[in-house]
Amino acid sequence: MENTCPVCNSPIKESDSSCPSCGFKMLGSTEEFQPISLDGEQQAIPKKKPKAAQIASFIIVRGPQIGTSYRLDDKQLTVGRSPQCDIFLNDMTVSRDHAIVFPREGKFVIKDNQSYNGIWINNESIEEAVLHDGDIVQIGAFCLKYEE
Repeated sequence: MENTCPVCNSPIKESDSSCPSCGFKMLGSTEEFQPISLDGEQQAIPKKKPKAAQIASFIIVRGPQIGTSYRLDDKQLTVGRSPQCDIFLNDMTVSRDHAIVFPREGKFVIKDNQSYNGIWINNESIEEAVLHDGDIVQIGAFCLKYEE
């Protein structure tokens, strides 16, 4: 029996653990990870100037999908492994509904949504935090640079 992938709608077999077209992992639960250390490590992070209409953005600088950027604006965004999330991070170290990002008083705030592995900003575990230009946000295997 064949099903379709919830991300790209390609046909998949019931025995497939991931989509052969896009790589979406079909089975399993969130895997545990250890946060990486950013001490003493200089990352070559590509500099992108935000467009004039952009308020802020996340750019993936480590992990799958390096270089992908997500624009943050005046609405709340969901972050997680579920394809329905606004910021879709496809890795088993990311919970299905990992976090939310929302505007508050002219700034952006990220809040952990009781995820398995939590959120780390600049190597510090947080439940909720106001984001600042240049912050490195680690969610599972992903590092996202916050740019205003």
